[in-house]
Amino acid sequence: MNTEQVSVILKRFDSPDELRVLRKGKFELVRLGGMTIGRATYEPGWKWSEHVGPDVGARRCQVEHVGLVLAGTATAALDDGRVFKLRAGELFYIPPVPHDSWVIGDEPYVSLHFLGADHYAKSSG
Repeated sequence: MNTEQVSVILKRFDSPDELRVLRKGKFELVRLGGMTIGRATYEPGWKWSEHVGPDVGARRCQVEHVGLVLAGTATAALDDGRVFKLRAGELFYIPPVPHDSWVIGDEPYVSLHFLGADHYAKSSG
C-alpha cells in the first residue's frame, strides 16, 4: 500500500462533529474511520424518560448501545423488569429493546458510545 494514500485522522471531543444539547446533559458525536462515537455527559438528576424522551417523541429509548462508562453511575432499566447499574470502568451492551436510564448519585455520568450513537437522542420523525 502506498503510504501517500493513507491518512491519519486525529479528533477530540473538545471539537465534536455534532453536539446534541439535552436537558441536564449533552451528547457529542465524532465521526472517525467510518464510525460515529458518542460521548454522553449527564448531570445528577438526569433521566432519559424525562429529559430526552419528550424531545424525541418517545416514551423509552430503543437504541442499541455498546459503550464504556468513564465517570459516575447510571441505571439502565429494561421494560421487561431487568435493571442494571453502569459504573465507571465498565463496558456495557444494552439491546435495542425499550429501556429507561438515569443518573445515580451526585456525580455527573460520562460514557462513550461505540454503537448506536448516530441514532441516540435524535427524533425519529
